[in-house]
Amino acid sequence: MTVAYAICAVSDIPNRRGRGFELVRVVDGAEKPWPIFVVRWDKQVFAYVNRCPHNNVNLDWETNQFFEPGTRNIVCGKHGSLFELSSGKCIDGPCLGKDLEPVPVCVLDGDICVVGVELAELPDNDESEPARGAPASP
Repeated sequence: MTVAYAICAVSDIPNRRGRGFELVRVVDGAEKPWPIFVVRWDKQVFAYVNRCPHNNVNLDWETNQFFEPGTRNIVCGKHGSLFELSSGKCIDGPCLGKDLEPVPVCVLDGDICVVGVELAELPDNDESEPARGAPASP
């Protein structure tokens, strides 16, 4: 069974905008920081690891600013590399030939959920609603 971790409601990300998340991924039993960002574009949701493949820096040098103005292209705020939104493929800049690392996500009951990985879970303080980062019921 695949576990889905709810990280935010779809409505928490304005249309045609992105939002960064600092998650913790469990790899071989060890917890490791896992910065990701999620973009909502009309009815689609895309997610990638928030790291430029050119120099391993966050793409958003201004918080949650992931787009080249007036385009659908994701931009590295430090180097200016451009990436296709739908594929993460670098189309211009020092990263040419390298891609963003995709993050598997889905939408369940209005929540954007990360799937296919193990995340360290946040404590659930309210039994009536799952904490963000906690597994969602598929």
